[in-house]
Amino acid sequence: MIFAGGGTGGHVYPGIAVAKALRAELDAAGEALDLLYIGVAGRVDETIVPAEGIAFRTVPAGPLRVSSPMTFASNMIKLARGVAQSLSILRSFHPDVVFATGGYASVPVGTAARLLQRPLVVYLPDVTPGWAVRFLARLATRMTTTHERALRFLPADRTEVVGYPVRDGFSRLDRAGARTLLGLPTGSRVLLVTAGSLGARRINEAVWAALPRLLASAELLHVTGVDDVVLAEQKRAQLAQTQRERYHIYGYLAGMPAAMIAADLVVCRAGASSLGELPAAGAPSILVPGEYEGWSQAPNAEFMQSQGAAIVLRNAELDRLADIALDLLHDDTRLARMSQAATSLARPDAARRIARILREVAA
Repeated sequence: MIFAGGGTGGHVYPGIAVAKALRAELDAAGEALDLLYIGVAGRVDETIVPAEGIAFRTVPAGPLRVSSPMTFASNMIKLARGVAQSLSILRSFHPDVVFATGGYASVPVGTAARLLQRPLVVYLPDVTPGWAVRFLARLATRMTTTHERALRFLPADRTEVVGYPVRDGFSRLDRAGARTLLGLPTGSRVLLVTAGSLGARRINEAVWAALPRLLASAELLHVTGVDDVVLAEQKRAQLAQTQRERYHIYGYLAGMPAAMIAADLVVCRAGASSLGELPAAGAPSILVPGEYEGWSQAPNAEFMQSQGAAIVLRNAELDRLADIALDLLHDDTRLARMSQAATSLARPDAARRIARILREVAA
């Protein structure tokens, strides 16, 4: 099988979760799995996927929803080259099925699958599809998605709602175990702020502006993104010793499941992973939706807020972040309600359901 997609962790991690579930299913059936993951060079998938022991190759690709005509023309050339290289890879690999998790990296691979008449299963992790999934939905043999709200954008006769496939770390820890793993006091409040796999300077700056206030109330796990680690360490050096001990900085945190389970409150972007990983951890959250050319994370954030699991805070409102976070950290009743609401959205069998669909299509 060939898996494709990525550019952000929200598209890569579902593929890895499905790959592990698929291997377990096939091992139990006494069948072998030959798996190749195709992504884009220079993005997080190039680091994450090989670390999981999965064969990895790259093809050229680039987003097409851009404002610059020159960038659009350049990315169209990348797409054409990516399709050509994907055709070559598929012809040599002979996949029984291709599985795409969205993102522009999946477009050339999905196109090649259609041209070679290979079955294509596409997964939409978000509440609303971006350009890549809208395009691939026209080519797909089967569609899968996280939530019923996405069905209005997808072909109803070929789409199944499965939930969000989360990493297996979410099923192995409780809060006490997660805090022990991370070296955190069991009785303290814990605030997790993550700027996502690509970083988010505006969220980081809002945290730095309120560091003494936040650290007076909680241990702070701050996943800054690799570009902001040095700046975060400079901010930490300016703190009093007792505050420095409560400020834990990571450029990238592989153990994100443990961090989410350990946290009393999570502040993060509203990418695809927020729909699956926050419920899996039962984590109350403040979601700050990213706004990108031609696409927004706002529908994901608004869905979580409508279910009582999150509070939505826009980029323009980030000066209120510390006030809202501190109010929540001191309100046990509200945190408990938000945690229960998040947990009710979890679908722990999502990866297994997609794995079974892939086996059906391959057969």
